[in-house]
Order: sequence, then structure tokens, then C-alpha cells
Amino acid sequence: MRNTERNELAVCGFAAVKTLEKQNAHKIMRLYFSKDQAPKFGGLCKKMAASKRPYNQVQDEKELEKLCGSVHHQGVVAMIETPEILPLSRQIVGRWVQEKESALILDRVGNANNLGAIVRSAAFFGIHNIVIPLDESQSSVTTSSYRVAEGGMEFVSIYSIKSIPSLLADLDGKMLRAGTAPDARKSIRGISRMTRGQGAVVILGNEENGISSEVRRNCDVLLSIPGGNKNSPIESLNVAQAASIICYELSAQGGI
Repeated sequence: MRNTERNELAVCGFAAVKTLEKQNAHKIMRLYFSKDQAPKFGGLCKKMAASKRPYNQVQDEKELEKLCGSVHHQGVVAMIETPEILPLSRQIVGRWVQEKESALILDRVGNANNLGAIVRSAAFFGIHNIVIPLDESQSSVTTSSYRVAEGGMEFVSIYSIKSIPSLLADLDGKMLRAGTAPDARKSIRGISRMTRGQGAVVILGNEENGISSEVRRNCDVLLSIPGGNKNSPIESLNVAQAASIICYELSAQGGI
């Protein structure tokens, strides 16, 4: 939940706030917690007091719900400055190419919980770059995505771009450009051989229509996740579930 007057974003959930404390405690502008959670944040309270930032134990957990707009606060809410999604620059892409890093590109993934789950998987498997389009149908960083990421937001960089096809055109010959589609004939299991020592960008489509036709035209290859049962009535995985498998394949087979 955003506080537009103060330009703040509420971060809630024990794992999200605890990781924020460990990695970026300086970002926390205000802290609120329940009586039950108070002993677990004593160290953070000392840091907050030393830098004269306010913290408070609430009397009623409904106050936490009002702050973050969710019943899933788990007894703690930290207010941070609304994260700035930096535009993806040629310098950043150049570093990816030079250091053979990989990235996930999200093509209008609109569900905040899915974005959070993708961030969590990317952080777990050591993939540090996520790109989202400047599109109203694309979810950005929200209280929900922060909570679902379970601390993953502190280990992943999220960049914005105006046009996915334009980015893919610029990457032609520099990185493997792999789109995902349920009807693709090649398996994600072979992605390490396809990179040929380069990094890879893997494009994940939105929950309803997948990647756009223009994005498909700018991919080197289209990949699918083979099901364990050919007779399964389920045609595809949720985008966040698919991202977990893709991140595993990228990391386990040397794609990062």
C-alpha cells in the first residue's frame, strides 16, 4: 500500500521486514509492530532510535492492517520510500553481456503476487536482473509483491523499459533471447547448450495471453516446460511457477 503524500510504500510480513532490516535497514523510515513481534525487532528499534527515526508498538493489530492495506501483515509493517524502478540503460546491458549475466523479462505480468513470487525464485537461484515494461497492465513493486517475495526484493534489481521488442532487437547476437510459450517445441531443459557461453534473457508472458506476437518475432528461440504427463488436462503452469523452473534451469546448468 502506497502513501502518496509521503511517497512511502508499506513493507509487511515477517520475512520481508526482517530481510529488509538485515540488508537495507537504512531504508526504513518508520516501523510499527505488534506486542508479540516486539522482541524480534529490538535491534532494529535501537538502530531506529540512534538515527531518530520513529518506531511504535501498536495496541491493536488493525492499525497495522490500515497501514499496509492487508490482513497478512504478520505483526510488523515498515514504511520505506517508494522504490524507484530505474530505466534499463545500455551500460547495464553491456555489463550483462560482458559478465554473461542473465535476466528475466516480464511481458505484462499484471498480478502483484505473481511478481513477488517471481522475485523470490530469482533471488533464490541467484538471478539478479528483472525487467518490466512501462505498461499499465504490468504490475510494479507493491506491498503485496514485497511480502510474497519473502525478502527477495533485497537481492534483485528491477529495471523498466519502454519496449520489449526494441530491447530484444538491441540484444541480437549478444545474448540468447528466449521466449516462453506452451506451444513451443523446444524444452527449457536445453537452454544451457543454446547460450553458447553467453548470458540469456528469458521472456515470460502474462497470465492470460502469454508473450505478445511482436515479442515472439524478436526471439531466437521459443521454449516450453515439458509436462510429466502428456495426457494432463492442464496446458500450462502459472507464470510464477514457470519462472521457478526457468530460474532453476538457468542456474543449475550454468546459464547465469
